[in-house]
Amino acid sequence: MNTPPVTIGMVAGEPSGDLLGAHLIKALTACVPGARFVGIGGPKMRAAGMDVLYPLDKLAVRGYVEVIRHYSEIRGIRNRLAERLLREPPTLFIGVDAPDFNLGLEARLKAAGVPTVHYVSPSIWAWRAGRIRKIRRAVSKMLLVFPFEAAIYERAGIPAAYVGHPLADILTGFPDRAAMREQLRVPRAGKIIALLPGSRVSELKQMGGLFVDAALRIAAAVPEAVFLAPLATRETRDLFEAELHRRDTGELRLTVLFGHAHEAMAAADVVLVASGTATLEAALLRRPMVITYRMPRLSWWMMRPQALQPYFGLPNILAGEFLVPELMQDKATPENLAAAVLKLLEDDSLRRRLEERFDAMGRELRRNTAAEAAREILPLLDGSTR
Repeated sequence: MNTPPVTIGMVAGEPSGDLLGAHLIKALTACVPGARFVGIGGPKMRAAGMDVLYPLDKLAVRGYVEVIRHYSEIRGIRNRLAERLLREPPTLFIGVDAPDFNLGLEARLKAAGVPTVHYVSPSIWAWRAGRIRKIRRAVSKMLLVFPFEAAIYERAGIPAAYVGHPLADILTGFPDRAAMREQLRVPRAGKIIALLPGSRVSELKQMGGLFVDAALRIAAAVPEAVFLAPLATRETRDLFEAELHRRDTGELRLTVLFGHAHEAMAAADVVLVASGTATLEAALLRRPMVITYRMPRLSWWMMRPQALQPYFGLPNILAGEFLVPELMQDKATPENLAAAVLKLLEDDSLRRRLEERFDAMGRELRRNTAAEAAREILPLLDGSTR
């Protein structure tokens, strides 16, 4: 008898998930040759062999207000995808982060007998702890990227495994500051600041002008400073450049890059970064940073009371202290951001101490994650792979 091919449904909802999903596809393909991957992803998952039914940028919205505004479209995509996967059930489904989209989809598939894996736990340790009940209904196994999460899932009786953080593997051995400056053709000496205002259109609308204004204030204090602004998409780049054109940028030495976020951070002395996965990337590249975020006031008002700890940035959460400055919402002003960046630029010993802490953080998270994740997933495929 011919064994039917293994089909794995997958959904990633943002560029960081696209990267994680692509590495997992490659690891699973090595273990299960001929496996087919189908669902929602980005260019990296497509290049790894996935049949992308919807591009992930359809899901890349953040904050209550933004989700409400796009709710009908997102719900329609999820319903159509669910109908297809229920009509042609995959051997397994893997949700890559994007919990607000994936957990509901996973619950429907699990109820229909499809094993479900969720890769990257929702931050129930930071806010919305009640989601653990929804996770229990939706997930056959949770793959954890932070070591402290294992105890939470053990107490809840949900099968889970710590597999390390894939970014720690991806960024190991990344070229150093001097090599990146040469590659990007920026001064080997002098002060370089990377500006990362977010990967979503909604984030650029909130923070594009904020980052430009902060850069202008930094440049007024350090005229020789060079700024690198890597933007993930054409839409976000256009929004950022529009903010530049609205201002008299004078002699501001700023280069807008299309992608190349890791290269820009590696070349920098200090990174000014929107809260999110990019903060962990900066830490794994051992770069001192200032973390910030702005969202619509109503979204902030609804989300802030649900926070379970004082930290937002992943490096601070992992450290259990305010290792680097966080300037959120009303504190996120050009003056405050510029002052925090300038303090780091001026304090060589502080930057060295931060780089040492980040190096230790990377060693703890480095586990050859894609191979570990594939190893944890294989038992759920066991009947089909045989």
